[in-house]
Amino acid sequence: MSTALPPSHEALKVPEVMAALRLSRSKVYDLIRSKELSSFTAGRARRIPVDAVHEYMRNQMEEAS
Repeated sequence: MSTALPPSHEALKVPEVMAALRLSRSKVYDLIRSKELSSFTAGRARRIPVDAVHEYMRNQMEEAS
């Protein structure tokens, strides 16, 4: 599966996830709040593990089929 995710990153910033999933900022934060997309904070910075983005995409594809 090919994505627009940077291959060298383990955790992404919200704007990177927005670009990869082509979603708005508010939608990404909605997914985080609803626990559909795992994330963590480092100080004040919100980060989303690349694996969490892949898992979210897999879940969405399973639901669609």
